[in-house]
Amino acid sequence: MQIAEIASLEVILIVLAVGLVVFGSSKIPKIARGLGSAKSEFEKGIKEGQQASTPAEDKNQTDTPAS
Repeated sequence: MQIAEIASLEVILIVLAVGLVVFGSSKIPKIARGLGSAKSEFEKGIKEGQQASTPAEDKNQTDTPAS
């Protein structure tokens, strides 16, 4: 089974309709904002982690004596 078969337009519309019924129209924007801010915080943390690990790697490479 391919992804294109699973993610057809009908399935996406059904999932959105069920989400609307379960959460209600007033909570959907709040959920979307929460997911958006969580995504941006996650990307920010990944970026900070990469920046923090880069100087440490450079320091370890300069501290080791050449053989």
